[in-house]
Amino acid sequence: MGGRSKGIQTVFNSDPNRPNQYGQPQPVATGQPGGPVPNTLSGGVQVASGTAIREGFLTAAFVWMFVALLVSAGSAAFVMNNAAAMTQVINNWFILLFGNLALVFGITILIRRINPLVALGLFFVYALVNGLTLGVLVSFYASSAAGPSGVVTAFLGASAIFAGAAVYGGVTKRDLTSLGGILFMGLIGLLVVMLAQVFLFPGNGPMNMLIGFVGVGIFTGLTAWDVQRMKNGQIAGLNKDSASVMGALALYLDFINLFLFLLRIFGGSR
Repeated sequence: MGGRSKGIQTVFNSDPNRPNQYGQPQPVATGQPGGPVPNTLSGGVQVASGTAIREGFLTAAFVWMFVALLVSAGSAAFVMNNAAAMTQVINNWFILLFGNLALVFGITILIRRINPLVALGLFFVYALVNGLTLGVLVSFYASSAAGPSGVVTAFLGASAIFAGAAVYGGVTKRDLTSLGGILFMGLIGLLVVMLAQVFLFPGNGPMNMLIGFVGVGIFTGLTAWDVQRMKNGQIAGLNKDSASVMGALALYLDFINLFLFLLRIFGGSR
């Protein structure tokens, strides 16, 4: 894949009818009938021109997302069934937390510069590390008022909500572009409230429930928005392979956050 990235910003096809390296028909320049135009990355990788390309891109993104969830599930199960590992994760909680954030931002920032296989490897490393912290959280909620049944209900609920939102984002004719900005503003506000709760209202049951419902609403909307962005080829990447990794990361984050906010709801006052 490395050879495909060289000179990628100003690639021309001599044959205007030949698809470019993303599998798209080559566009025609304004005022130059039949003349090829530069194939650039300025607007992100456009992979949605043909039905087969779009379906292949969406399929790859969902496949990598599900594989990452399996990696996280395995990592979480290891922690939950190993007292020594649980202790190590708790003792290094903030290191792992900042490591997770660094991986997410690193993949997002470097996605246009690194090989798709490297991006995929970093994504799976993130899923593995994130699974360690999820193991502690799930264990906490399983031993709280939520109980094991609450954890299972939260997972099934997250799966159902995610599936419904993903289908809506894939089939709706409504443009959800403006919804993204509103949801991100709401997410920032929610994070501020959650931070304030830690210091001002710890253990406040009604506040916990409210945060949970708002969080579920926000990430339900983000799931539909992300799927529509992928459908329209608006995910950044070096090519469609790395763009599918970026799409998988977005979907993974949507699902995990839906699960965590539902855990907060079913955990009640915890």
